[in-house]
Amino acid sequence: MKNNISKAAGAVSGMTLLSRIFGFARDLFIAMAFGSSTAADAFFVAFRIPNMQRRVLGEGAVASAFIPVFSETLENHGQQAAEELTANIFNILLILLTVTSLALFIFSPAVVTLFAPGFLDDQEKFNLTVDLTRWMAPYLFFIGLAAFSMGILNSLKVFALPAATPILQNVSMIAAILILVPQMDEPIMGLAIGVIFGGALQTLIQLPTIIKKGYGWKKRLHFKQPEVIKIAKLMGPAILGLAVYELNLMVDTLLASTLPEGSISYLYYGNRLVQLPLGVFAVALAVVLLPTLSGHAAKGELKELVQTISFSIRLILFITIPATIGLIILREPIVNTLWERGEFLQASTQGTAIALLYYSIGLCAYSGIKIIAPAFYSLQDTKTPAKIGIYSMILNIVLNLILMGPLQHGGLALATSLSALFNAVLLTYFLRKRLGLLGGRKILRATIKMGISASAMGIAIYFCKEAWFNLSDPIGIRITVLLTCISLGILVYALISYLLKNEEWSYLLDIRRNRAK
Repeated sequence: MKNNISKAAGAVSGMTLLSRIFGFARDLFIAMAFGSSTAADAFFVAFRIPNMQRRVLGEGAVASAFIPVFSETLENHGQQAAEELTANIFNILLILLTVTSLALFIFSPAVVTLFAPGFLDDQEKFNLTVDLTRWMAPYLFFIGLAAFSMGILNSLKVFALPAATPILQNVSMIAAILILVPQMDEPIMGLAIGVIFGGALQTLIQLPTIIKKGYGWKKRLHFKQPEVIKIAKLMGPAILGLAVYELNLMVDTLLASTLPEGSISYLYYGNRLVQLPLGVFAVALAVVLLPTLSGHAAKGELKELVQTISFSIRLILFITIPATIGLIILREPIVNTLWERGEFLQASTQGTAIALLYYSIGLCAYSGIKIIAPAFYSLQDTKTPAKIGIYSMILNIVLNLILMGPLQHGGLALATSLSALFNAVLLTYFLRKRLGLLGGRKILRATIKMGISASAMGIAIYFCKEAWFNLSDPIGIRITVLLTCISLGILVYALISYLLKNEEWSYLLDIRRNRAK
């Protein structure tokens, strides 16, 4: 079972990593073209509104509600029943997404006012954000269908293709910057068009595989189907529970709109860097984990379910603990090397590095939520994560108001991290209460070893950075030194893990040996 999870997660991680690379290339082009300007702030607010649906649906709510019910239907009633359920949900979703997209287009001024009230003081920025939101309203429709398609394929244990679809989004936006932006009276509008095309491509590329698997479109529309009702009941709380992180970011955006110009952009770029390890490892593992856990739950295999959860927690901590330390120590060199050119000036680097510092503190917590929450969803319990999510969001708002004064946008990022830690702790507590022991002693022993290894790694990369990295060096030298520091850190972490006989490191080595054979 561990091998299956690791192999599938590895495939998803590979595609996700490629997607993130294209994502960084996209952000590089955006930074060069718009920096942390008014247009950039307006775009990031407008893009975040529909993009929140992508992350909530694509990386959570659809899967958490649909996959357990789909697995149960397939197990108990056969493929034909599963096909009919899929067709019915697809048609219902078509209607809902059409209505939602139209509503976003019509009520864009109210939506922008809700999420960025600080823009009301600058009528030009407010109007631009409204126009961008309206232009990107169709993205809401396309990305909703793409998310559902992703859920279908993941249910059928097809992981690589759905994980690869965001690449098309990034390529489309890069193409828009190169081709459309220079031709537009309002350049940032060209980027919005690229967003729409990217969303459409993500949907279209998945349809042939879905049809090939026997889940093509059928004339079905039955709102009162028992399985549909069950999915709806599960999905409501799931959306709220999984949306907490995104809602926290939206709250950050709302409050950042009242701070000096560039604050929203700093938070966006800082969060993008944290999303790299989060997306490549935590989200990838979560995508594979849910169908596996749902299978255990459907068969009543609670012991296997607990073992899988414990193993997944240890595996993700093995990655995110050193990633956290690495991002904190190398935050300014990373931001400087990736983005400081064109309109992205030294002040932008410093502001983004501050956001990255405070977001990085919560990386292990963000990842833990991605791993622990699916355990509840596999048991068809979406209410517990939702309730905990509400408490976490309230805490985030309170901490935002306390910390944004002394720390400005850094306080907003820190509040998000602290509320995520609170969320992860509560999820773990209630899961243990429901399932019993989760292998806590084994997790603690492994975490101590990881902490020792990561500390040694941190010392190595700190001295490497201080000795060799210079913010004013040519870009080629900065890239070389940064990669050297990262490589040194990985080498030290791997060596100490090996000497401490870290089980997770040994397991990953075994996987690599088996693949080589």
